[in-house]
Amino acid sequence: MLSNGLRLAGCALALGAALLGQGARAADYPDRPVMMMVPYPAGGASDSIARVVASPVSKQLGQPVLVENLGGVSGALGAQKVLGAKADGYYLFQGSPNELILSPIANPAVKLKSEDFRLVQMIGMAPLVIVARADLPANNADELVALAHSRSATQPLTFGSVGVGSLYHVLGEHMARTIGANMMHVPYKGGAPLMQDIGGGQVDLAILPLSQQQVALAEQGRIKLLATLEPQRSQLPSLKSVPSVNEGQLLKGFNFTTWTGYFVKRDTPQDVVSRLNAALNAAMQDPTVKDSLAHQNIEVSAPMSAEQADAMYRAETERFREISSHMKLAGSQ
Repeated sequence: MLSNGLRLAGCALALGAALLGQGARAADYPDRPVMMMVPYPAGGASDSIARVVASPVSKQLGQPVLVENLGGVSGALGAQKVLGAKADGYYLFQGSPNELILSPIANPAVKLKSEDFRLVQMIGMAPLVIVARADLPANNADELVALAHSRSATQPLTFGSVGVGSLYHVLGEHMARTIGANMMHVPYKGGAPLMQDIGGGQVDLAILPLSQQQVALAEQGRIKLLATLEPQRSQLPSLKSVPSVNEGQLLKGFNFTTWTGYFVKRDTPQDVVSRLNAALNAAMQDPTVKDSLAHQNIEVSAPMSAEQADAMYRAETERFREISSHMKLAGSQ
């Protein structure tokens, strides 16, 4: 039989070898293709972003970066698949507040936690706009607040979103709470039917990321863009004529944006995270990437260290959890 001393020595050698093996594997990263999980079907906005980013990241890493699409459960299905893979940096998740912060709060069937993931690098931010039906008797944020108050007790304004617990539902509820007026939530299965009903006058308004469809409908006089939730007026050509909520008085400080970024499992080795962070940072500064994302109304993020990205994600998680704690999201109408 081995003495306790020999057993301990053997365990120490085994542990050292395992750690050495992990270090070697991390140093060799990547030595095979890297998967980029998009938690929505091909052809949508999220998929378009991934297709723009994958090629320059592949050049930086020296390995193919392959886009995989897996929609379902408000993006949580794709997130769960990434969580089921090894924490080795070979599976990236393209995520936003919708999938990783709000979905676990709103849907009891979603078992993942925000803390299961670590943000490696931001891709960028998209401006949020208050979109209204063309004949709504309000033309800016202050007039909208006044109208919401006047209708609160008799015929509350309706606001649409892409589903219960989505960022746009949360912000609509938060706006109603902030201004102290009743508003009625109308959930939709996606942005297309929601915009169709706003254009047709069936729903009063929505808070949504700016899209080229909205710009076209506004130019045709079929909808209104009342305000952005930016702190200052946006410099995007399509938004230069749309005021910020901060240009009025009654929604001043109601400033939000939606962002998207690349995540890995929380326990991914630090040197792998650093390698990915450097590759993504470099790709985000590629002029072709910037131009392509700007065409989709996305402002590319400034470079962040892995630590800055992680701190930003933790702060956003706490922010949206605090907002959500004041409302009943699951099953709310």
